[in-house]
Amino acid sequence: MTTTPSAAATDALARERRHHDACRAALARMVEGAEERVVGGADVSASGADAEVLGYEFRSHAKAMRELPQAPLFFGRLDFADAEDAGAGEHRGQRYYIGRLRVSEHPSVPPLVVDWRAPVSRAFYQAGARDPQGVAVRRRFGWAPGSKGDSADLTGMEDEPLGQDEPVGKGGHDDGVGSRIVAGEIERPRVGPMRDIAATIQPEQDDLVRGELAASVCVQGAPGTGKTAVGLHRAAYLLYTYPHRVQRSGLLILGPNRTFLRYIAEVLPSLGETGVRQSTVSDEIRGRYAVRAHDDEAAALVKHDARMAEVLRRALYARVVAPPADAEVAVADGAYRWRVPLGELERIVADVREEEPPYAVGRERVRSRVVRAVREQAERRAGPQNNTWVQKVGRARSVSGFLDAVWPRVRADEVLAEVLGDAETLAAAAEGVLADAEQRAILWGRPPRSHKSAKWSAADLVLLDEIEGLLERPAGYGHIVVDEAQDLSPMECRVIARRSDFGSLTVLGDLAQATTPWAARSWAEVLTHLGKPDAAVAPLTTGFRVPRAVVGLANELLGRLDVDVPPARSLRGDGELRVREVADVTAAVVEAVRGALGREGSIGVIAADHDVERLRTALDAAGIGSAGPDELGARVTLLPASVAKGLEYDHVVAAEPAAIVEAEARGLHRLYVVLTRAVSRLDVLHSRPLPWTAGL
Repeated sequence: MTTTPSAAATDALARERRHHDACRAALARMVEGAEERVVGGADVSASGADAEVLGYEFRSHAKAMRELPQAPLFFGRLDFADAEDAGAGEHRGQRYYIGRLRVSEHPSVPPLVVDWRAPVSRAFYQAGARDPQGVAVRRRFGWAPGSKGDSADLTGMEDEPLGQDEPVGKGGHDDGVGSRIVAGEIERPRVGPMRDIAATIQPEQDDLVRGELAASVCVQGAPGTGKTAVGLHRAAYLLYTYPHRVQRSGLLILGPNRTFLRYIAEVLPSLGETGVRQSTVSDEIRGRYAVRAHDDEAAALVKHDARMAEVLRRALYARVVAPPADAEVAVADGAYRWRVPLGELERIVADVREEEPPYAVGRERVRSRVVRAVREQAERRAGPQNNTWVQKVGRARSVSGFLDAVWPRVRADEVLAEVLGDAETLAAAAEGVLADAEQRAILWGRPPRSHKSAKWSAADLVLLDEIEGLLERPAGYGHIVVDEAQDLSPMECRVIARRSDFGSLTVLGDLAQATTPWAARSWAEVLTHLGKPDAAVAPLTTGFRVPRAVVGLANELLGRLDVDVPPARSLRGDGELRVREVADVTAAVVEAVRGALGREGSIGVIAADHDVERLRTALDAAGIGSAGPDELGARVTLLPASVAKGLEYDHVVAAEPAAIVEAEARGLHRLYVVLTRAVSRLDVLHSRPLPWTAGL
């Protein structure tokens, strides 16, 4: 790492500020130009359809430009070596500023700022003392926290000479956080929603971000390793690199709950990408059904089990029957009456059934083949028939009546209501699949009068989606990013798999943080249910956010979690950990929060769900206001352990770990989540023995 004499540094900083002013002016002209294209409209010589498409593209581009967040326009610079043998290639002697989006004065001239996703920008993240990749100097810029892009907020810069026999560890990238600016950005107090990490992406993260669109990948990320940020930046990279393919087929971000989605909602817009759908599995399948019932754990476990897919398939296709002995299709056609004999009808139904198409497709396939049989007879006698004639035959009462008899129309809620409401139907569909006790667990005690009055649980909606997928293939996405995937049930995985049949997945999670009763113990199991059994599993074990002391405490739990996960490590040695036994946990929480308020950053108080209201009352009585987890940016947040996953706070106060563990079946996993929410300081307050203490 090199520094410049004070006067020279001041002059260099002034030049960089002037360059940023020029970039801001150029960006303003880009926004103005986008607006002018909308006003001017599409090319007047284009056809009406083409003009409409162009107009839509212009309006979309202008809207995206208007919605760009105010922020510094560059965070780094690459100066490529000028020597012929330096390996700079076509970039020899060139200088590039790296930012969150491309800024240019004109499309025909080199850009003032290169997008961080452009191929040349990769050297900013990957170059190091061992492999400078043609870079002579990498410069990082330091901006005032919360800067909206005022050039005066450019407060410092840092040069890293590469390819000059610089000792490993001094160039900034070979040890991960050798850069003072990178370390400062990573350790900056966390208040409000999640920020992008475009300025601080590490080489192993960059490899995952820039993976091919067609490749599915699973990231097993320890706490603080940036797995969520990697997934979001990968989404932004794919949108940039494959714009037409991704936009045509769509990109979906799936999170565990809406609180988490609100927390990450600003990352993609900050990278210049808007309009990406961010949702939960529950929101994707809710459709016309509402959750109005609740399953006990025994029923939920069975409903989320992958075996339910076979039970539902059997129940649906049990409605398809062979034509009865007296079946016949006879279609009147003027003076003629065309008949399809029983044997041919039997063959048609058997052939379609063997092809295993979606149920609704199969019904129409039977119809079309019956019509074809009629048409062949008619054409042998009267010559070719037109489409109007074909459609008329397809609507004939005899054809429709035959279809209703052998391959009837059906709705997903009809099928599920019969499975859950009728013991004989369930027993027939579940024979050899579910045990008697499992069947009793999901059978309704008091069936509704009809499927229309059924009250569905959250697990039922997953089953309804399974049946609807059997009826007709749902629209899919070109790419889906699935976060906190370790908590997905096998049946929820199938929901996602149906929507990514022809697309790829980025699967993010940590098996050590799996807290649902149906969570898997291995990624191979999850990926199989997701329909991507061959996806590579990439571990991220080096943490940049969670301090070493906190990671060490969490690692003490790993041996008891029954998952094959390597221990995490952290490059941060600056954190604080206090584990205190106290007589009164509530009073100690108030004291700890009051002390934390004297320092910078957000404060998260996390407790067992049933203890939250008692702690809120105590904080209120002490004059300390607290917000819920949905109120992003609050100074003090009080939240139940069940919703802490994915969130981060500078200072975490974990109240009574034993109560957190006892609150649910996988309580140790939940505690692991709670302990790793702290990115600077952690207070663990307990009056009962600690769950990781020997003998407990």
